[in-house]
Amino acid sequence: MSLNHLLVLNAGSSSLKFGLFTAEAEPMALATGLIERIGGAAELHLKRAGGAVIADETLPEAEGATHRGALHAALTPLFDAFPEAKILGCGHRIVHGGRNYAEPVVLNDHALSYLETLVPFAPLHQPHNLAGIAAAQAAFPQAQQVGCFDTAFHRHHPFVNDTFALPRRFYEKGVRRYGFHGLSYDYISGQLKQMAPSLHAGRVVVAHLGNGASMCGMVGGRSVASSMGFSALDGLPMGTRSGQLDPGVLLYLMDQEGMDPQQISDLLYKDSGLKGMSGIGSDMRTLLASDSPHAAEAIDYFCFRIRRELGGLAAALEGLDALVFTGGIGEHAAEIRSRTCRGMHWLGVELDERRNARNETLVSTEFSRVRVLVIPTNEELVIARAAARLSR
Repeated sequence: MSLNHLLVLNAGSSSLKFGLFTAEAEPMALATGLIERIGGAAELHLKRAGGAVIADETLPEAEGATHRGALHAALTPLFDAFPEAKILGCGHRIVHGGRNYAEPVVLNDHALSYLETLVPFAPLHQPHNLAGIAAAQAAFPQAQQVGCFDTAFHRHHPFVNDTFALPRRFYEKGVRRYGFHGLSYDYISGQLKQMAPSLHAGRVVVAHLGNGASMCGMVGGRSVASSMGFSALDGLPMGTRSGQLDPGVLLYLMDQEGMDPQQISDLLYKDSGLKGMSGIGSDMRTLLASDSPHAAEAIDYFCFRIRRELGGLAAALEGLDALVFTGGIGEHAAEIRSRTCRGMHWLGVELDERRNARNETLVSTEFSRVRVLVIPTNEELVIARAAARLSR
């Protein structure tokens, strides 16, 4: 086993996902971990790639209070399990790379200063991503720190898919359609290139469906259009996020409901989407099992919006050769795939219900003009590959 290893980090507001990989050109996962409830009763869950549990424990209050302390606490059982591991590089998922970054970068002082300026563009994500970087720098001062951006995959959009109809000065200030979930789309593009080169070269819509959800239109494996825009709120309804919303609603909430920016932010990010519509929760499995009419309506709206975005993205691509489902819901919820594809025959989509129920890779019929596939995503591997490449 190689003596050099990579650590992949995905820092959220109160969580830290991490993985240990070999530092080969094609990294191999050795262990994955999750620290949740940072700042409260933090819990560490760590297991080997094969599933064997390494640690499952509550962290001491002092260590679980911050990302730095939580990472430090997680490293002890990790290195006890892999005593030969030497961290060559740390790869970080960073939500926003702004206008400048269309590729992963080494996180030097200049890059970190620039990423700090993007906090107003992603205030609920960027500060926590930066906290994860600071924690890794403290733990591994000699390791290369590499940033991988959710926006980078979409930085080649044509102007019409990159702008809003606002005065030009706002566009120059960075008020643009950035798109997100780019690490997932990057992985799916690579998988398609291996599995079906002819589809990869054509017009493909990928639906990344999970607690966060978006769709991406690709031509030749490159992003042309995305359902998400300036923020991770746009497009599809999500677990707790609203998705597309008439700006007039925000004016109404301020003028008539007296809501301030923080209250509106909490509403749109934390209390809307499937959770807000159903009144039950954000988990699609719970909603599918419920007999509540509000749960049924939330699911109907979710699938309707996917179909609506699919039609719009097909127009942006000037046709459609393949539809790919990925993400937690996209990969596992056969019922959602079925409801989404229902009524899309006019676009050339014909689902094979038996294949779909078995979660096969190809779930369209042999007569379907549009191939429909289910491909599991792996954002961590995309980050590990970038860290391996830039840490040499």
